[in-house]
Amino acid sequence: MIEYNTPERPQWCPGCGDFSIHVALKQALHELKIEPYNAVIVSGIGCGSKIPNYVRSYGVEGLHGRVIPTAVGVKIANPSLTVVGIGGDGDGFSEGGNHFIHGARENFDIVYLVQDNKIYGLTTGQASPTTHKGIKTKTTPDGNMVSEFRPVPMALAAGASFVATAFAGDVLHLKEIIKQAIQHRGFAFVDIYQPCITWNKYNTYDWYKERVYKTDHDPSDWNKAWEKAWEPYTTNFEKIPLGVIYKKEREIADEFFSPGRHNLTKDLPPEGLDVSELAKEFL
Repeated sequence: MIEYNTPERPQWCPGCGDFSIHVALKQALHELKIEPYNAVIVSGIGCGSKIPNYVRSYGVEGLHGRVIPTAVGVKIANPSLTVVGIGGDGDGFSEGGNHFIHGARENFDIVYLVQDNKIYGLTTGQASPTTHKGIKTKTTPDGNMVSEFRPVPMALAAGASFVATAFAGDVLHLKEIIKQAIQHRGFAFVDIYQPCITWNKYNTYDWYKERVYKTDHDPSDWNKAWEKAWEPYTTNFEKIPLGVIYKKEREIADEFFSPGRHNLTKDLPPEGLDVSELAKEFL
């Protein structure tokens, strides 16, 4: 039996959406029969970024906003691993916004799950990039003045080959979306709508349940995907589609870094190079 549970117990607020994401991720890995020693979970900084501590696999809790480059580095070092990056909306779209764009464009074979609770939870309730316009927070006491960052349209525009949405209030559906993301060959982005029951009193479980629905469009149709990606914003968040928004196979960046592709070692002597003299200047 593949066991992903750990003795470490999550330390989140009761009712936090991170619990559902945690469970769905473990179930997805288990059902795909991925051994713990073949999985690496990379996280940034935030409430949900503690997940590597709560899953029995390899894990890296890295720097704020640096989930994607760290995950890419792991994948280049060992392409046989299943690499899952996970972090919050602040981590991923503010500090990590540039990495998000270029990660989608480059198309390395990694999964990127964003716990999108539309607030900075760990630092107790400041506005994040996805906070809705008009919402009052610690840093926007008179209401958020700027429009929210739009992750799904941005992922499509940047060239992501797999884009999906899910809701932390529906664990079974979330698990299936994560499984499809893992099975996809390329950069797989999943925007997970996750209520923060302590600091975000607007985007609650009930708020989402009144608005989310499962889309059944053809995910290979980019134009339809673009329409679905914009639907929350064109309907003032009255309709929020869940599911695979876009999916299409294309060349992955991993292939450029595949061992032996560039024959970088073909002219080296059998014993290798002696770099001891070069290293002395750094001692």
